Amino acid sequence: MDTTRLNAIEKSIKGWKSLLSGLTSGLIFYGLLSGLAIYALPFSQYNQFNVLIHTILGLISLVPIGVYCWKHWKTRTGGTLNHYQLLGYSAIVFLVICLITGIVLTGQSLFSNRISSLQSTIHLLSAIIVGLFFALHILTIALRKMKQGKIKTQIKSAQKIFNLWVLSVTFLSVLWGFIGWANYQIPEKFQFFDSQYNWRFGQDKPFQPSLAVLDINDSDQSGHQKNHPLKAANPKYLSRSKSCGSSNCHENIYKEWLPSAHRYSSMDDMFQKVQTIMMTETSPEHTRYCAGCHDPISLLSGAKNSTNVTLGVEGYDEGSSCVVCHSIVKTDVQGNGNYVIHIPDRYLYELNDDPISKLVSDFLIRSYPKHHVQSYSKPLYKTEEFCAACHKQYIDKQVNTDIGKVQGQNQYDSWKNSRWYHKNDPKKSISCRECHMPLQNTADPANGDSSDYYRSPTDNKHRSHRTLATNSYIPQLMKLDGAKKHIQLTESWLQGRIDIPEIADKWVKGPVVSLQVIAPQSITEGERVSVAIAMLNNKAGHDFPTGPLDMIESWVELIVTDQNHKVVFHQGGLDDQNRVDKGATFRADGFDRKGALIDRHNLWDLVGANYKRTLFPGRKDLLQMQFQCPSMARGRVIANQKGEAIGERKDLIQFDTANLQQGINKLHIVAKLWYRKANPEFLNAVYGIGHSKVIPAIMMTEAEQDIQVLHAQ
Repeated sequence: MDTTRLNAIEKSIKGWKSLLSGLTSGLIFYGLLSGLAIYALPFSQYNQFNVLIHTILGLISLVPIGVYCWKHWKTRTGGTLNHYQLLGYSAIVFLVICLITGIVLTGQSLFSNRISSLQSTIHLLSAIIVGLFFALHILTIALRKMKQGKIKTQIKSAQKIFNLWVLSVTFLSVLWGFIGWANYQIPEKFQFFDSQYNWRFGQDKPFQPSLAVLDINDSDQSGHQKNHPLKAANPKYLSRSKSCGSSNCHENIYKEWLPSAHRYSSMDDMFQKVQTIMMTETSPEHTRYCAGCHDPISLLSGAKNSTNVTLGVEGYDEGSSCVVCHSIVKTDVQGNGNYVIHIPDRYLYELNDDPISKLVSDFLIRSYPKHHVQSYSKPLYKTEEFCAACHKQYIDKQVNTDIGKVQGQNQYDSWKNSRWYHKNDPKKSISCRECHMPLQNTADPANGDSSDYYRSPTDNKHRSHRTLATNSYIPQLMKLDGAKKHIQLTESWLQGRIDIPEIADKWVKGPVVSLQVIAPQSITEGERVSVAIAMLNNKAGHDFPTGPLDMIESWVELIVTDQNHKVVFHQGGLDDQNRVDKGATFRADGFDRKGALIDRHNLWDLVGANYKRTLFPGRKDLLQMQFQCPSMARGRVIANQKGEAIGERKDLIQFDTANLQQGINKLHIVAKLWYRKANPEFLNAVYGIGHSKVIPAIMMTEAEQDIQVLHAQ
């Protein structure tokens, strides 16, 4: 045998025995095996440790792999190109691609807000190709024909050493993951109810009168079904919304949510006052009725009980938190918080507070995002029925004891019976989310949507989580982050000054409720004048106003001045106690079983209403025909032959002009529509006489007209 051949054999034997070759090959084999497991195995604690170890060893292996490939290429290069070398070169090329994309994905997982799906796909495919070429390269060398003899025995012995190194490195790497899994203790999702928990409404109905349901038939992170006994939720699993808005993730969405009504639904001072009154006049357990929508974390954690003085729990101040809303898997349009929550499994260390745990959990969410996306993004959230679970309300015997079902606020049915809803035709309809959650430009990882006909997967937009509506007071009262901007936007929203491009072709411009002053162009001095105020609900997808109408108040103010700006007639102003001085008032007066007024949002006493006035959306507001305005001449629907649209309401106002000053030849009429979140009667009943709370009124729109005054001859 010639010297060249002997040298080649010696290099081969040395290469098989080499620690560097065994370690490198073991790391490559483990990387391929663990990478396939990440994609193939279900979400679990072990597979998360697998992601971590795969990443750590992948970064560590850069040095030995680089050194080995360089040395191996220098040793084996030269001579005639054969299939052994071609397979080896090909494996190295794709290995470089795999390592580079792995580094990019690691950087994105650590410092960006999402990983690139293209990079992830290239990383996976290149790893599979590396494994294929690497295996063929090794096998063709190991299985090539050799004559029996000492050399063959030496090579086979060296190959066994190589195989042992590969298996040992792979085994130890896999074992590392199992050790991490075995020593990790994740907090339990569920906890037993307090031993003194009051099962007032039934042993199988722990949260009623709210209709909220906690899904306790859960799967562990290995996919095995577990059937828990009846338990409450661990509040940690439903709160901690701040983590969603940190580390470059859903930062903009979190900032939008911070001053929103969904966030402060439980910490709202007025809600807390009413809840205290309800607890005193009924029982702590009755407050579960409100909590399904206002304070779901406390409710589902079993805190709405007589054993808990505060009726709250850790995380209650998040109201409808990120996880609460995004864990709902089923709703019912019956309302009263009728939804089912399935608490998703959390990532490793996600519920810990230290910076290292935060770094690890954020890295896992971004590098292994499938579970996160599937858990928190569902088609249900794009439906009006999702909103209906809370935005529809009635009182039943569990709350009012002996009366039975009394309908409360109901935005869902109001919308569904309006012109904004067209069954099975979303292109003609306007839904809740399109109005209250308009699209925002964003770099948020949640941008894009292929299931919305307005959207595309790469539109770089998300839906605003401000859910703008009408409450401009609580963000200011509670001094919430971002309150100033939120209040400004709420006022603009009420005044109809916010454009929504996606529905611009279906939505009119201008005020939410239009006003029109209808009066004669001229009058004779001393004549009794009749003025009509026509109102039309242009934009609200439901009744205006809507919500708790025993608290909310909207009204029309009318001011008539002469050409010298002297007030001739004024109705609908505020008196020294901040009450409306007559005027067309939109509100509801509920009464209890004794006929007394519902004045402190004491819905547990509600049996009916003796006055209610709202504007139905669009022109089909038939309910208006029955409403009366006690502070003005009765409103009436004007017949179609007079040219007004069906659904408009006109309020007739009369005043004398007999006492006008000499020389007056013009009157100026201004009508203003005002809105405020709570009326003085409610505030007095809840906070007591002499309180300092003043709910600012927002002028939504105004209309004006001049009348010429003709002097009698």
